[in-house]
Amino acid sequence: MTRILEICANSAQSCVEAEAGGARRVELCAAIPEGGTTPGFGEIRTAQALTSAIDINIIIRPRGGDFLYTPAEVQAMLYDIEMAKERNVHGVVFGCLTKEGDVDVDLLKRLMAAASPLSVTFHRAFDVCRDPFRALEEIIACGCDRILTSGQQPDALQGIPLIAELVKRAANRIIIMPGCGIRPDNIARIEAQTGATEFHTSARSIRYSRMEYRKEEVSMGNIFVKEFEREETDRQKVAACL
Repeated sequence: MTRILEICANSAQSCVEAEAGGARRVELCAAIPEGGTTPGFGEIRTAQALTSAIDINIIIRPRGGDFLYTPAEVQAMLYDIEMAKERNVHGVVFGCLTKEGDVDVDLLKRLMAAASPLSVTFHRAFDVCRDPFRALEEIIACGCDRILTSGQQPDALQGIPLIAELVKRAANRIIIMPGCGIRPDNIARIEAQTGATEFHTSARSIRYSRMEYRKEEVSMGNIFVKEFEREETDRQKVAACL
């Protein structure tokens, strides 16, 4: 079976690189250091304008941190889903948990209804849920198309045992998509040992700033970011994963 690659894209340019490298799909995100948040309208529209064949999924996540959302955050998610539908993207990516660590089924159903008929991926909120097998069945029952997971481990390589069991239990009712730490040198092993057919990776390289004048002692944020370099999807790394 053909290996399908999804790229975690942090910009419109990363979407261009993902398409050039042969990826089937991107998950377009902002704020990657926070685990990804909803990208802006301009980024989405530009990504669509600069690509022609790749499927664009949009993460619907109003902030970093946990996946227990306030009513105001839920409303923001619903507005972002509405915006994604207006832009005619391929799909959306979201997840939600209760304070006890279970899938928030009621909210998930509400988000699913709002997202229809777009494709839906339940993101790595799955990796911090209390019972992955109960969560699997609940997510399937709500109608999601896939689950993105590292197997509840720091990376997918360490999560192989759980990912393999999830693939087995899913029994083609939902796609189990390994993600986190997937690289050209380990994707074949993860594929062989889990039975997964779709994979999620960033495939990024460092791009250095063209700025000549630099005032490096002044930071633009309160988290450590090297502001004269950034990471961007690299089409060669994408191709190497296929």
